[in-house]
Amino acid sequence: MHFVRFISSVNEWAGKAVSLLIFPIIVLVIYEVVMRYFLVKSQLWVPETSVFLFGALFVLGGGYALVHESHVKLDIIYNRFSKKTKAILDIATSIFFFLFCGVLIWKGGLTAWESLITMERSASAFAPILFPIKFTIPVGAALLVLQGISKLICDVATAFGGNKN
Repeated sequence: MHFVRFISSVNEWAGKAVSLLIFPIIVLVIYEVVMRYFLVKSQLWVPETSVFLFGALFVLGGGYALVHESHVKLDIIYNRFSKKTKAILDIATSIFFFLFCGVLIWKGGLTAWESLITMERSASAFAPILFPIKFTIPVGAALLVLQGISKLICDVATAFGGNKN
């Protein structure tokens, strides 16, 4: 179970680190509001930068959300089952989880790599390079897969080994 604890600690650290992105997002939004409504001088770069930061926060926080079991489920039904039944259901549905994450890593990685090679830029007037934000997709999906493997190990232990945690 050392692997499970290690992966959970990696995702815990990553989630806490990317959660700090909320502060520059807040600063940027306040800055834009002040510039737009009080100084009547909107900035081209602020909205796009804040969206990119929020996207990174959202994508890179997936593993952290899985550590804390914060992903959406049909709780009204799911919560009625025993831990063993929940574990069996999670094992059965994990194939869809891993397929989805695999596609994110594969296609997201290809898209990010192509963006890096071509030095793709946004179509906006600000025109920032896009590869850093595009690389958050395969990285975030990889963190999610690692946490999914960790969860699968725990689910197998609970379903077939009698471990209730």
